[in-house]
Amino acid sequence: MEINIGIDEQQRKAISSGLGHLLADSYTLYLKTHNYHWNVTGPMFQTLHLMFEQHYTELAMAVDQVAERIRALGEYAPGSYTQFSELSSIKEATSVPEAQQMIRDLVDGHEAVVRTARKVIPVADEANDEVTLDLCTQRMEVHEKTAWMLRSLLD
Repeated sequence: MEINIGIDEQQRKAISSGLGHLLADSYTLYLKTHNYHWNVTGPMFQTLHLMFEQHYTELAMAVDQVAERIRALGEYAPGSYTQFSELSSIKEATSVPEAQQMIRDLVDGHEAVVRTARKVIPVADEANDEVTLDLCTQRMEVHEKTAWMLRSLLD
């Protein structure tokens, strides 16, 4: 059935494409955060283990929201490791760095998600897509705050 939500097909495709990148970044960051949760060691183990769990749990909910928005716009959400690796601006973790480097790496990841969400905003704004604008704004707020909190552990 044809979609008639006040956003033309070309705009829906452009927004969905940007959201696909946001989904890939978010999922890659989720996976990296979960990896670091499992593998963190050192004197900050308990603090970081619990913090990383909170972060990956929040990210798990976020990827679902982003994917469902893509579907609501009439497109299929990317959902494979291959697709995510092609779309993501975040490099996956292939080693186990020391705890301080994990924190730095996660700060970089959260800031990358913010930059990706920020790229979707003008496309969604041009289409008067307030739902996507709200989603991107919420994601940016979470990731900016998380990056700030992680950075504070490095001072």
